[in-house]
Amino acid sequence: MRLRPIELAILAPLAIVAAALPTAAVPATPAEVEAAAATAFVAETEAGDRFRPAAIPAPAIEAPLEEAAGRTLGTGIASYYGKAFAGRPTASGERFNPGHLTAAHRTLPFGSKVRVTNPANGKSVVVRINDRGPFTRGRTIDLSRKAAEEIGLIRRGHGPVELALLD
Repeated sequence: MRLRPIELAILAPLAIVAAALPTAAVPATPAEVEAAAATAFVAETEAGDRFRPAAIPAPAIEAPLEEAAGRTLGTGIASYYGKAFAGRPTASGERFNPGHLTAAHRTLPFGSKVRVTNPANGKSVVVRINDRGPFTRGRTIDLSRKAAEEIGLIRRGHGPVELALLD
């Protein structure tokens, strides 16, 4: 096989490094593995002292915040539905569970995630659309009881909210 000049320029330094590396057998028995582990990662100072370098922690990678993104859907009135509908099938076909963070919306696709914020107290919750509704005039979204509890709508039963579509 003939190598092009660019390939030779890339591979030549690698071949020199590979030739300088000692070849070692792969440990086969548990005793050989333990012996190899005992001597692994040992370094020497200029004075010849041997030491095992401390592990360098990996940099922390922050997960992207769901809260950061979102297309504003506007404001509206939210209500909630709870125990009376527990176990009944939703429009998406799954059974309603008032303990899950779900909601009903007239037009958003099933599975959409929506951040619902109560402007009165600043609390917000991310819900998944799994039903159609609300069917009461003037209401924008029906929340599960759990979602309504998280943003503080249980006492009044309904209230103004801000909506943002997350996906």
